[in-house]
Amino acid sequence: MKEQLNIVIVGHVDHGKSTIIGRLLADTNSLPEGKLDQVKAICEFNSKPFEYSFLLDTLKDERSQGITIDSARIFFKTEKKDFIIIDAPGHIEFLKNMISGASRAEAALLVIDAAEGIQENSRRHGYMLSMLGIKQVAVVINKMDLVNYDESVFQSIAKEYEKFLKEIDLIPFGFIPVSGRDGENIISRNGRLKWFEGNTLIDLLNNFKKGADLNHKPFRMPVQDIYKFTNDGDDRRIIAGNVESGEAMVGEEVIFYPSGKRSRIKSIEGFNSAEQMKVSSGYSTGFTLEDQIYIKRGEIAVKANEKSINISDKIKVSLFWLGRSPFVKGKEYYFKLGTLKVSVKLHRILKIINASDLSILQNNDAINLHDVAECILTLGRPAAFDTVDNIASTSRFVIIDKFEISGGGIIREAIDDKYTQVRDKVVERNFKWEKSIVSDRARAEKYNQKSILILFSGSRDSLKKEIAKKLETKLFADGKFVYFLGIGNLKYGLDADIKVNENHREEHFRRLSEVSHLLLDAGLILIVTASDITNNDLEIMKTIINPDKISTIWVGNDAPPGLPCDFALSDDIKVDDSVNIVVKELEEKGIIFKP
Repeated sequence: MKEQLNIVIVGHVDHGKSTIIGRLLADTNSLPEGKLDQVKAICEFNSKPFEYSFLLDTLKDERSQGITIDSARIFFKTEKKDFIIIDAPGHIEFLKNMISGASRAEAALLVIDAAEGIQENSRRHGYMLSMLGIKQVAVVINKMDLVNYDESVFQSIAKEYEKFLKEIDLIPFGFIPVSGRDGENIISRNGRLKWFEGNTLIDLLNNFKKGADLNHKPFRMPVQDIYKFTNDGDDRRIIAGNVESGEAMVGEEVIFYPSGKRSRIKSIEGFNSAEQMKVSSGYSTGFTLEDQIYIKRGEIAVKANEKSINISDKIKVSLFWLGRSPFVKGKEYYFKLGTLKVSVKLHRILKIINASDLSILQNNDAINLHDVAECILTLGRPAAFDTVDNIASTSRFVIIDKFEISGGGIIREAIDDKYTQVRDKVVERNFKWEKSIVSDRARAEKYNQKSILILFSGSRDSLKKEIAKKLETKLFADGKFVYFLGIGNLKYGLDADIKVNENHREEHFRRLSEVSHLLLDAGLILIVTASDITNNDLEIMKTIINPDKISTIWVGNDAPPGLPCDFALSDDIKVDDSVNIVVKELEEKGIIFKP
């Protein structure tokens, strides 16, 4: 079986990328039978000169505008290798399409027009290839026919561009002169480049090496979805996703990050396929677990006996910006990595680089269109990821602004934050957790309820405690398994060794959260009151407890701005009415069922 390589072809608009690919397909007889004659006939019918680029430009608007808009995938074979060539657009307005295509490539051809020379996007595309970690880059100097096959023109461009590539730590695979129009040095030479002693383009492609086998990397599978079955007594929960790297077998232990929950693979599932015992990189798959653990989309499955993954809500990144509006501090965007989607804010700009000339821009207040920057981002919640030097695919991300992909890049480093130690303890706790043989689902069916922490907060003189205790009484009378946990129970018991002041507040809420986690694991509806809770308090609790199991209610008319409460109860509402409002909310969310 021959090797298969993904190769992206990039370069400034109109430098001849599509023509070169058309020539490769035509001159090696890789086109469907009759395709070449068909396109020539269409050109003749429309009184339009035939060009080899027309073989690829199949979209109507591409033909009318004369530019490649989307990334086209072309299957191409030589005697030695199979190729998937990704023809990426060169126009600056379609730079994001070029990046999307390049992110799937193992090698790249970067095309430069011999007559026009090195253009802005010639440098910009080279920088993007470097950022995406593509090390095999060959530079094709095209349209040599327009400069009469002048060796000095070729040498001048090669020398200048090689210098640029070295400045971005990219060592070129080679430079090659060609004429896509005449077919010179594509698969053979006709004497017009007799001064060039290097390879033809087809030989150069055959010399590209297959990238490192991802099966030998640590196992990574971002969770795309969890499929549940209920018909005919089928109680499977299939964890589905695409394996980005590594391998995993039935019986091996996997950990899901950032939650840190673990179990063993019970079975590998496939649609209408024979029984499988192993999953490998590059395949979409699904598997069941021995334990019914709660995980959700966006987590990443990692084998327990392999190198762990990074977890943080603060990351150092190299980022390119393609949005119409600048990337600015204070504004909330969305961050997508694999199947994860989470809010993100620009925390700090370290430096902004002009990708076309590598100059450092002085304005550090915003990242503008086509800027490249090193910066620190703050995520809305902790995420699992790799750095680019470990596994590239789980380090690449995009940023969404107003439903459009406006930026993207690679993660360079995980930055410790104020919750790192707490998070590390939670991961260790989950890893070593002694699971009950009674599942969460069994408890929920037995108790006719789902476990949840109802956290009442408000000023010290609010009616939060009265409402909380009345809610416990009503739920208990309705047959629910419910418990009111007074802060004093912790303050003079579990917290007796610390003073509850500002210096120890974080430790107090850490202990409160761990106790709450235990009671929630027992299937209870837990009711807690805490005065003047802050965003920091809630972040600690959400780090330790599944955020989906916390419902925060503010009692009073003075809710702090920006505090993420599920809803507020006004001072004007009577205690009994407030209780009924909360009960109705629990019923609508499916936490409890009507008695």
